[in-house]
Amino acid sequence: MIRIIFLSAAVLMLAACNATESRGAGQDGQTGSPAAKAPPRPGNGRDLPARSVFDAMPDFNGIGPLRFGMGADEMRKAWGAPLYGEAQPNDPKACHYLRPGKDDYDLLLMVEGDRFVRVDVKTDEKAAPGGGRVGMTAQQIEKLYAGHVTAMPGKYDAAARVLSIASPQDEQARLIFETDASGVVKSWRIGVAPQVDYVEGCG
Repeated sequence: MIRIIFLSAAVLMLAACNATESRGAGQDGQTGSPAAKAPPRPGNGRDLPARSVFDAMPDFNGIGPLRFGMGADEMRKAWGAPLYGEAQPNDPKACHYLRPGKDDYDLLLMVEGDRFVRVDVKTDEKAAPGGGRVGMTAQQIEKLYAGHVTAMPGKYDAAARVLSIASPQDEQARLIFETDASGVVKSWRIGVAPQVDYVEGCG
């Protein structure tokens, strides 16, 4: 009787081992190791640039791989994904905007004279150099950039504020926050003079 029980247990253990080997077969030729994933198919979205490109924060030299002074074609090549917006204007000196998102106007890239000159931001998802964001108050901005802020009244509303911060490296580059009459930042921009001072953008 004992011999029968021992033999039955041995048969069960052998069956379990065979099942494990069967599950591992065909997976990179190694028992239990996962099979290699098939390469992503073109056009399924996985062949887009890394999210770090799209999540890049503007700085006093541009945004991500886009540097102020680049031409529009150079920008498209450096970005590695479509830049939507107006086509190259007939007038090579004309101002126009490009944008990373097809239907997203919260991040705009100004090009004038076929040179990348400015970034406009209207979302709190992008932080300015130093930490300023849409939604902050004028007091918070002045505290954050203490000693470096030049404040002026808004062009169309004297109660609004335009807060300008010069780049510590390039006196032509500036960061500008615009508030509404209640003192809350509604947008900001960063770029080189004179384009960074355009109140109406390309208008």
